Amino acid sequence: MRTQTHSRFWLILGIIMISINLRTSIASVGPLIPFIREDLGISNGLAGFLTTLSLITFALFSLFAPRMGKQMGNGRAIFMGIAILIVGVVIRVLGGVELLFVGTALTGIGIVIANVLMIPFFKARIPEKLGLMTAILSTGMSLFAAIASGLSVPLAVDLGWGWRGSLVSWVSLMVLALIIWFPQLGPRPSAAQRGLNEGKNVWKSKLAWQVTLFMGAQSVMYFTMITWIPDMLIFRGMSAVNAGLAISYMQLISLIGTFFAPRLLEKLKQQSTVILIVGLSYFLGFGLLFIHSDLIAFIALTIIGIGSGASLSIAYMLISLRTADDHTTAKLSGMVQSAGYVLAALGPLLFGVSLDLIGNWNLLLWFLLIMTLQFIGFGLPAGRDNKI
Repeated sequence: MRTQTHSRFWLILGIIMISINLRTSIASVGPLIPFIREDLGISNGLAGFLTTLSLITFALFSLFAPRMGKQMGNGRAIFMGIAILIVGVVIRVLGGVELLFVGTALTGIGIVIANVLMIPFFKARIPEKLGLMTAILSTGMSLFAAIASGLSVPLAVDLGWGWRGSLVSWVSLMVLALIIWFPQLGPRPSAAQRGLNEGKNVWKSKLAWQVTLFMGAQSVMYFTMITWIPDMLIFRGMSAVNAGLAISYMQLISLIGTFFAPRLLEKLKQQSTVILIVGLSYFLGFGLLFIHSDLIAFIALTIIGIGSGASLSIAYMLISLRTADDHTTAKLSGMVQSAGYVLAALGPLLFGVSLDLIGNWNLLLWFLLIMTLQFIGFGLPAGRDNKI
């Protein structure tokens, strides 16, 4: 019994450590882009492509991660993903523009391998703690993304590490995660085990597409909001500092929804009612933003933030709850995250083009309201008690 408790402790600690490393290498880049641009002499467009490149690698390699997990075992594949992440983080600070982009691509590959396989991994290992583990995964990712964003510039400027030292400093947490994860490697699956269960073909499943498009809607809303809401607030007269604080506040308050939503969903036979409530909260929050008031904006971002955090956790929970076995879970995780990141990359771009053509900031709110309709429209059937 003591051995089992000890093993469970290292398993949960390992999941925590992996989760906190899945966003730091991305979130730490944004605040440092002015330093990177000045040092390397690159354009704004090329600097902005750093984030887009990460999303592209996410979308592409999400499709390959399930096969890697099947061949190597999910525990080993997750270990390899974090190892690739470390290599990428180091390479991108060693030289000029070429190494910066090669390293960024490698970080994206490493992250997505671990991200896709974590859900089927803990579903297979501790299915009775599915809600708690999903809460830990999504909360760890979101919390340390906020921490990395906040610490990047102080590490670079106040401690004198520069943008290279600031970016590479997160490697220490990644190495610690690998050490703690080591007990989860397990043996490589035999040929018989690899062929025992192929899992379902999720690409032919209507339910899989409903879950995928639900994930896509929440991804588009999130990345469009964090990209454009600060500019909208500045256009309305808010200072740049306060607009930045407002979007940071929205992301921090989202941790409430991120942590508590999975625990609630796990107890319910179907999740459609919760999805509808979150969708209606989006309608309320976006509707309030039509009112030009800093106080109303604060209230709106509180509502939107909690809903946004819950949305990510709901999407991750649906991957587990709508599948009957861990191989199908891995395949659905890859499908959902691949399509989700493609849409996430397109959303902010499409709105930016539309804003250039029309020039009305209310368009942002109408765009987000339309995405909320998709969120509800695909979320309600995805939340019903069915299996792929």
